[in-house]
Formats: sequence, C-alpha cells, structure tokens
Amino acid sequence: MVTLPGLSTLIESMSQQRNLPASAVQEALQEALLKGYERYRRQHGEDDPNLLSEDYFDNFSVQLDLQAEGFRVVARKTIVEQVSQPDREISIASKGARRARASLGQVVMVDVTPKQEAFGRLAAHQTKMVLTQKLQEQQCKFVQTHFAHLRGTVLDATVRRHDRRGVILAIDSGVDGLHVEAELPHYDKLPNDDYTENTHFKVYLKKVYDNPSSRPLLRVSRASSHLIEGLLVETVPALREQQVEIKAISRDAIPRDREVTPRSKVAVASADPAIDPVAACLGDHGEWVTAIGAQMNGEKIEILPWSEDPIALIATALSPAQVREVRLLDEEGREALVVVAADQEALANGPNEQNLHLAARLTGWKLKLETVAAE
Repeated sequence: MVTLPGLSTLIESMSQQRNLPASAVQEALQEALLKGYERYRRQHGEDDPNLLSEDYFDNFSVQLDLQAEGFRVVARKTIVEQVSQPDREISIASKGARRARASLGQVVMVDVTPKQEAFGRLAAHQTKMVLTQKLQEQQCKFVQTHFAHLRGTVLDATVRRHDRRGVILAIDSGVDGLHVEAELPHYDKLPNDDYTENTHFKVYLKKVYDNPSSRPLLRVSRASSHLIEGLLVETVPALREQQVEIKAISRDAIPRDREVTPRSKVAVASADPAIDPVAACLGDHGEWVTAIGAQMNGEKIEILPWSEDPIALIATALSPAQVREVRLLDEEGREALVVVAADQEALANGPNEQNLHLAARLTGWKLKLETVAAE
C-alpha cells in the first residue's frame, strides 16, 4: 500500500469546496491515482509497445483505504495454467490463486501496487495534475444527474458572491444539503434586485452545461419571461391543475429608462367555459399577481384573455387603452393598424412605447398606431 497521510481530511475538504458527495470525490481521486499508476508503468515498461494502448489498463483499479490512509492498485486477472499475459493472467500454481482457492477460468483481484518509493512521489505528482480535471468531470456528472431534468423550471437560489460576468448563486441540489453554483449574467439581472450575499431569489434555469468547466455549470435568469410564467404556474392553482393555460407572454424586465416600471402581459385561456381564466389567475383582489409582483420588486403583471381572433387579441393586448378599430393590413406579414382616440394614444403607447411593444410581442403582430379625434 502507498500511504497518503491526511487522506480522509483531504476528501472531506474537497467535498466541501466542490459541493460534491464524498463518494464522488473518492471516485475522482481513484481515477487520478490510476492515471499516476499508468504513467509509472509506461515509464518503467522497458519499451513494451502494449503499454501504449489506451485500453491496456482497463482491468486495473485503485482501492482507497481511509482508515490506513493509503491506496492500493489491483488488477483483475484470470487464472490459467500457463501465463502469457502477466497483467491479465495469473498461474493456478501461484500463491495468490492457491490462497483464493480458485479454479481455472476464475477471475481474482491481485494487488499489484509497486513498492518503490518513486511510485509514491510520482503518484502524488500525477494526482495533483489530474485531480482537478476529474473533480470537474464529477461535478458535471453530478449536475447532469440532479439538474438536467429541471432545465426550464423555476428554482430557489441564494446569492453567494460576485464576479466580472455577473452574480454567482447557490442552488440546493437536494442531496445531503449540497449546493451547486449557478451563474446569473449581468444581462439577466434585474436592475432593482438587491444582490447582497445570502439574498434569496426565484430564478429561471436556462442552461445546464454538459462539459466539465471551472465555471458554474448552471446558468439562470431573472429577466426571462419564462420566470413569470413559471411563477404563475407555481402560484395559481388553476394553472397548476391545467384548468387554465398560458397562451402567450411578453415581458419588459429591464426597461431602457430606469424610471419606467418593469411590466409583463400574459394571455390566458380555458377550455372550460365555466372558468374565467383571467379571474382564476388574478385570485381574490388580485392576490396571485400581487404576490408574484412583490417577488419581482414591484413589476406590474397584467393578465389578459386570449382570443384566436387576431383583431380581438390585438385590441385586448393594448390594454389599458381603449381601441376604436383594428385593421389587418397584411395577414401573411402579420401587420396591423390600430386606431385609437387621441386621448388614448399615450395609454396605447405607454412610457417609451413599452405598452405598444409588449402588445406586439404578445400577439406576434407588427402594430402601427393611428389616432383620431376624441369624440
């Protein structure tokens, strides 16, 4: 056995630093140590061409002994009468085979740990070089296992720190209290959020990376329209139970003018004529959207009835303005003219034309306003 003083402490420390289960750290360490053994063998292989094969060491593994604080290299070997491949076969007449009381054709594990002190130094050096890569691979595997299926959902997150790209958040993995880091880029932050350490947020999981990296493997957003959609589904029973459906959503989470209030328009529908989809989403006295707006630092959320009729939908989407007429100028190109009274023009446009742009995105039509004299 090659001793590694402080092995248990090392594993525990890396588990905490990397937010990985101890078993994942052990697996990474075993893979790194095996790479050290491979390098040692190739350097002492007396020009054996077989040692250059990538799969030559597939039957070798590393066993950690946490109590004795060390490791062994073992090989799976088949018991034969006459050995032709020493790294894969063992003679039935050998002490190892007799000790195992094995018969021909059986496979036994044989301790092949080199005794030279040089191997211990080399293994330690190789471990340092390879371990970071193996830990990153384990982190990627852990994240894929626990978060890949959560892509496109709303999660709870806590601010951990800042870097030049944005904010680093911690998200509970649901495994032994371990948290995974997520990156919230500057362009996905909300200007009114307080990103001080330990602040809690709801975030939308946009991306789960599948390649090992030193950067967080999760990317989240506070500005995505999907966050509002997810919060509505999470909050409103009728949406959660699929009695009401969100047909379209548009959001201006980061207005160009900071004096303008962030705003979302959400069009909803129900297949059940007995259900008023707008009322179902608002709740008593608007409690549902008020609660969500509070989580979004006062963002205004407007719930509108969906219509398959583009004229009716466009007129509704420009709420709170009252629309006189909608003319479909080019149905193929989806261009429409909206006629409003002069005293409704400011409402139809909204501050910095926010209302007009949100209505266009909600309906999927290019909208042009025309005003007429108020009656």
